Amino acid sequence: MILSRSKRFLGVGATFFAALAIGGYWYVFIDGTPQFDGPDATAAEQSTGLTYTIQTFNSHAMGMLRRYGVLLPPGYSEHSSQRYPVIFLLHGGHGDATDWFQKAAAVSVIQSLYDSDRLPPSIIITPDGNDKRGSSALWDPQYIDGKHGRVMSMIGAELVNEVRRRYRTKTQPQFWAIGGLSSGGWGAINIGLHYPQTFGVLFSHSGYFIDRGSPLNSPMTYVVTMNPVERDRLRVYLDAGRGDRRFLNQSLKFHQRLDRLCVPNVFREFPGGHGIYGAEVGWNYWHRHLADSLAYVGDHFKAADSSQRAAK
Repeated sequence: MILSRSKRFLGVGATFFAALAIGGYWYVFIDGTPQFDGPDATAAEQSTGLTYTIQTFNSHAMGMLRRYGVLLPPGYSEHSSQRYPVIFLLHGGHGDATDWFQKAAAVSVIQSLYDSDRLPPSIIITPDGNDKRGSSALWDPQYIDGKHGRVMSMIGAELVNEVRRRYRTKTQPQFWAIGGLSSGGWGAINIGLHYPQTFGVLFSHSGYFIDRGSPLNSPMTYVVTMNPVERDRLRVYLDAGRGDRRFLNQSLKFHQRLDRLCVPNVFREFPGGHGIYGAEVGWNYWHRHLADSLAYVGDHFKAADSSQRAAK
């Protein structure tokens, strides 16, 4: 009798915790609400004085108006002759153009990097990377030119031209970076490898590097086929959490492939990864380690600027 009651108690307990886990996953990743203990984006933004806006442009590749977020650097309007580096930040599954600002509290990270001179003032762009299927927890956005829309062309060509037309950007690829989280990490590397004439610095948080649909969109395979001159100019940052075994393994293998190809890159392994609660997981992970990738980007922006000045 006691054993039977214990089994029932354990069964009820297991059901409760399973329901709690499923509910938490739905709350954070499907319903799209910031996680329970995620970074406070509102307070972070208010403390910096920086604000982002949402803009739209007409995408011929997608046949519709598309949104993107933009965070201009401090003093942008006062320095009317100054041109700035550009950083694209791509969202992950079931995300949109506001994710990096609203869920990952990127504004406070960026301001801190400005204050410590680890990142030159830059124009930050957050595309809406969803394809024509829209946003859903049942699939990741496809950062490719495929049957669900030409997302790669929209971001890598059209949005780049829109940003160059609308804002005072530097034009050389060593002053343009693209990165993202999870499927956005894959998307950023994929788009960056296809547009090396635009993006010189690529970075991925918790990303993957094999696309089951095509080797053309699998960075692990595609990077080998690139023009060696264009490939050698790239600089790549990768990180993944120890809790994300698949993403960690793929990031490590991609790092090793880049090493064999003599592409300058760094790979970092941290605690945590994807998740719904905890200081090292989910949006807390991406908030914290955005500082690492953008500091890497900043180092290369500053090196490119020094080289440019020395050449004059």
